Amino acid sequence: MKVLICPLNWGLGHATRCVPIIRRLIDKGDSVTVAADGFPLQFLQQEFPNLPYIEYSSYPISYSKGKSQVFAMLRCFPAIVRKIVAEHQWLKRIQATEHFDMVISDNRFGLWSSNTKSVYITHQLMVKMPKALRFMESVVWRLHRFFILKYDECWIPDLRGEKNLSGDLSHKYPLPANAGFIGALSRFSLLNGISPNREYETVVILSGVEPQRSIFEENMITRFANVSGKTLIVQGQPQEKKVVQHINGVTIVSHTEDEELAAILLGAKKIVSRSGYSTIMDLHVLGCLDKAEFIPTPGQTEQEYLAQHINRLTL
Repeated sequence: MKVLICPLNWGLGHATRCVPIIRRLIDKGDSVTVAADGFPLQFLQQEFPNLPYIEYSSYPISYSKGKSQVFAMLRCFPAIVRKIVAEHQWLKRIQATEHFDMVISDNRFGLWSSNTKSVYITHQLMVKMPKALRFMESVVWRLHRFFILKYDECWIPDLRGEKNLSGDLSHKYPLPANAGFIGALSRFSLLNGISPNREYETVVILSGVEPQRSIFEENMITRFANVSGKTLIVQGQPQEKKVVQHINGVTIVSHTEDEELAAILLGAKKIVSRSGYSTIMDLHVLGCLDKAEFIPTPGQTEQEYLAQHINRLTL
């Protein structure tokens, strides 16, 4: 088949969890094209340098510096709606020349098509609303389901049953008729025989939307600059050439290869990160959830919920 894969650019997570899907498609002999932008595009180009790529922008979003993201999201909402409409029209135009047999969208609402098989990937069928807007959760769930049902299939990267990773996000409401669980997706899932690298006592994984990603980085440098034991901060910003900095006992690296990062995470005594879902899946696959300290992005209700949910699982 000829397949188009389009991950959302709200941090690296949507791109990293597409890695095992792309690998399986390539192993089947399918022809894969990736449409992405920013660091997700650079990351996937490094992972799969021989694939064709289309640079296509994602939804415009910027978080607040404060502890609430409600007004930041409301400000972005009209532009996001316009982008959803625009990407649906873009897919129609590109299909007229490329004729993809399948389109796989990771959390991009408008990439469904009536003349080709379209798949939607999400772990967040329901959206956790701030406390003051909790009464809107069922309405937002129905709105999300409206988009999900435009697709032929909805793949949920999680486990069935009580010992699941996403909790209410995928399990609270009835599944849409086209949805099913496909298990955890992680770029580390196909790595075998990785020996732990015990050089660093603490590893900090940075991720997410600006300016909160940079604020988190500054906080972690301050926290670990003068502690005993070596700390590594992985910025999650893929570049052609890896950039390394040293601040007292802290090493800051722009990015790492998958095998290198897996070894470092396996060998660390402590892992500090945002409670993004792709990070949770990565640590679950590596068996490292029990040594993780999750610090949610302030006001990001999904991450706040996931941090509590995973903490209950690992107690």
